[in-house]
Amino acid sequence: MTAYRGGQSMGVLIGIDPHKSVNAAAAIDEQGELAGHETFPANRKGLRALQRWAKRFPERRWAVAGSRRYRPSRGSAARHGGREGSGCPAQTLLESQASLYGKRPQKNDRLDATFTAQAALHNERLAPVLSEDGDDAHVEVLRLLTERREDLVAERTRALNRLHVLLRDLLSDTVSKQLCADAASRLLRRVRPRDEPARTRKQLASEVVRDVRALDRRIADLDERIRQEVEASGTTLTEIFGVGPILAAKIVGIVGNVGRFPSKAHFASYAGVAPIEASSGEVVRHRLSLALKTAASTRSHAHDRGLPGSQRSPRRSLPP
Repeated sequence: MTAYRGGQSMGVLIGIDPHKSVNAAAAIDEQGELAGHETFPANRKGLRALQRWAKRFPERRWAVAGSRRYRPSRGSAARHGGREGSGCPAQTLLESQASLYGKRPQKNDRLDATFTAQAALHNERLAPVLSEDGDDAHVEVLRLLTERREDLVAERTRALNRLHVLLRDLLSDTVSKQLCADAASRLLRRVRPRDEPARTRKQLASEVVRDVRALDRRIADLDERIRQEVEASGTTLTEIFGVGPILAAKIVGIVGNVGRFPSKAHFASYAGVAPIEASSGEVVRHRLSLALKTAASTRSHAHDRGLPGSQRSPRRSLPP
């Protein structure tokens, strides 16, 4: 049982639906018929069992739902025996389900693994699963650093919100929304607590100010590391007006190698900036994705808060 696509022997295609505790696997033949399925624990023992199970198919390829990279230290099944693996995006998986059933059927892991294989069987444009220690290792590094930065910024925002409430109660007056550690310290020096609850609020506010200052230092150190990693990656994104190292790192970490997109239109669709038809009757019109509006609103709020992610580079403007 061997299928040929693009001159390559495929045999069966094994779809993987990964989860935190289990990995569901389903193998289909060249006709899309189910050749076998199994569920394995998501640990080293389960991975070895998956590899033994897959050996029953001498010619095999892999498709992993929502995956772009694997960690070689874990002995990924996608590279076992020199076989190639592809990553299946969630949208492609949903389209596969809709094309086979007209709507999403009852969800379970075996069906999702089967749909992953079906999507890869009928889609020749899926990107290969890449090793984290390969040429694109900097992509994973930038993704990890930007996600860590987002966590620190969110923690800093929560601390400032708590500080804002404490200061408002201590001063019995409005407190500016543009609050920082230095401004909060100046306000605390004006406070003369007269009772125990007020003294407790002032003590807690002082502790939160120290927390904010510590977070500011950690974010600044992380910004410098991200800047160095972006510079080492060789990306030219920072030459575009409005794109600083933080935003460039975010884009590279999410998108990866832009060469995996067949055209500019495909990338625009992936980024949510391709017009979507919203015609009705005789009225023909198009609109942008609502996801783009949400992203623009988020970036606007970040700019209002004066976060470093809104920094701009004045070197070059976008082409018309």
